[in-house]
Amino acid sequence: MGNGVREGQVDFKRQDVEPLTPTHLPSEDNQEKKKVLNSLMSGALAGAVAKTAVAPLDRTKIMFQVSSKRFSAKEAYRLIYRTYLNEGFWSLWRGNSATMVRVIPYAAIQFCAHEEYKQLLGSYYGFQGKALTPFPRFIAGSLAGTTAAMLTYPLDMVRARMAVTPKEMYSSIVHVFIRISREEGLKTLYRGFTPTILGVIPYAGLSFFTYETLKKIHADHSGKLQPSPPERLLFGACAGLIGQSASYPLDVVRRRMQTAGVMGHTYSSILLTMQEIIREEGLIRGLYKGLSMNWVKGPIAVGISFTTFDLTQILLRKLQHSTNVER
Repeated sequence: MGNGVREGQVDFKRQDVEPLTPTHLPSEDNQEKKKVLNSLMSGALAGAVAKTAVAPLDRTKIMFQVSSKRFSAKEAYRLIYRTYLNEGFWSLWRGNSATMVRVIPYAAIQFCAHEEYKQLLGSYYGFQGKALTPFPRFIAGSLAGTTAAMLTYPLDMVRARMAVTPKEMYSSIVHVFIRISREEGLKTLYRGFTPTILGVIPYAGLSFFTYETLKKIHADHSGKLQPSPPERLLFGACAGLIGQSASYPLDVVRRRMQTAGVMGHTYSSILLTMQEIIREEGLIRGLYKGLSMNWVKGPIAVGISFTTFDLTQILLRKLQHSTNVER
């Protein structure tokens, strides 16, 4: 009887203690942290690679957007060539350092936020672990773009200023911040914020929606879980083309408002800016100036961005898996 009591007590203690051992509790938390970190790293790399690839075209587009000159492919080529002759080859990437300072956190936040919003909306609509339906797919992209734009906007303002001014005016990113704050006030750093957010909602929403939709259609019809890198580039290019075409007029308005202080204009609101552009340059030639260049630059940049993000995510997952197996 005494032995039975002892054995019962020993068993009782074991049963009581074992569930408290934290063997599985932190693993889910660690997995979530790794997932977020992977998304941030992949997004940062995707943004940096994509923007650096199209930086000369991007700078040329901005210079046309903020001026009253008529845009044409011939004039764009002449501008690039004159810049190369007068200021050197690397001047074509002027402002790219400011672009990187903005794009790396912007892309990291946008891609990471998109993954999180997809998970949240999937849980809310009951699609956990499955592809979202079209409307939540659009909402996830819009929310991701809005979140990133809100957190990094002043850097976009600085980048636009550096792109349209000679290097003698602003020597560095910090110098732009100091001069704008001193000469035009801190509020200027958020000039053009409203058209930016209004433009980001359709742009990011349609871009992510198109890319995710094309991947789903591909999986349904081909039977393959993942598209190949060239297919990803093509899907991303389609996403960029649709997203940027839908939001382009607001992009022109945003650039005009951002660079008003150095271009001799005063734009107080979105509507007044649009009215002035249309009055001076016309509807199509004004609000859609440089769109044809964007049809070249945009699909390349977005295609590279989505492809780099996806492939980096896959690579990081494989590395983590192999590390866990070795342990």
